[in-house]
Amino acid sequence: MMTNIENLSSVRGFLLDMDGTFYLSDRLLEGALRFIDLLREQKKEFLFLTNNSSKHRRQYAEKITQLGLPLPEELVLTSGEATALNLQKQKPGARLYVVGTPSLEEEFRQHGFQLVAEKPDFLVLGFDTTLTYQKLWKLCDFVREGAPYIATHPDFNCPTETGWMPDVGAMIAFVNAATGREPDLVVGKPNRLIVDAAAAKMKLPVNQLAMIGDRLYTDIALGQSSGIITVLVLSGETKIEDLKDSPFQPDYTFQNLAGVADWLEKNG
Repeated sequence: MMTNIENLSSVRGFLLDMDGTFYLSDRLLEGALRFIDLLREQKKEFLFLTNNSSKHRRQYAEKITQLGLPLPEELVLTSGEATALNLQKQKPGARLYVVGTPSLEEEFRQHGFQLVAEKPDFLVLGFDTTLTYQKLWKLCDFVREGAPYIATHPDFNCPTETGWMPDVGAMIAFVNAATGREPDLVVGKPNRLIVDAAAAKMKLPVNQLAMIGDRLYTDIALGQSSGIITVLVLSGETKIEDLKDSPFQPDYTFQNLAGVADWLEKNG
């Protein structure tokens, strides 16, 4: 499926999903390094984008560096950092009650926020692999009181090598069952806010960006929420037959990043 042929060649910044697109577990996928080399050659920008807010961007940069692409942490944007950037616009230095890992707490402190257990200005629910019942109970109390409530991303499950682990979406459902409230704001893919944060970080207009990823309902859904070009790679979760019934249709489909690199080499 190749529509908008002139569009992909005019893209100045590529947003790249990681697991299933650039690497799978602990190995680089075909064409990953060649694709980055080609972008640099063509003077195009790139930014790795992940919904996973349980880790700091530094941890992703370290993983990609170990896999063979030396990467500064500035070239990674997590939904946690995107949430911090959004809150900075609303109220710099605000008091936050954060349900998240120590890495997510560090992200908010680095952005100048105070992390508190009483009288928060905002509630932030992240992907918390250190979750306790006490944290969820306290969050529900604050949600009932009406404090502004933000979730870093909507995923129900996070893929692992052995299956799936419950993600933020499952925690959102727990809080909703207990309080009757959904988050006021959800930041990560497929929501527009993470694209706005990426555009600001890359210093590029949104309409000059494209998203490359392997999931229809997060990566490719960004096309509908943000109006950006989307590129599906079949190296991860999505199979070609999944496209038939999906409401989220990519502008381009390739087997992997090697296919995207081939196209850009001819048309870029």
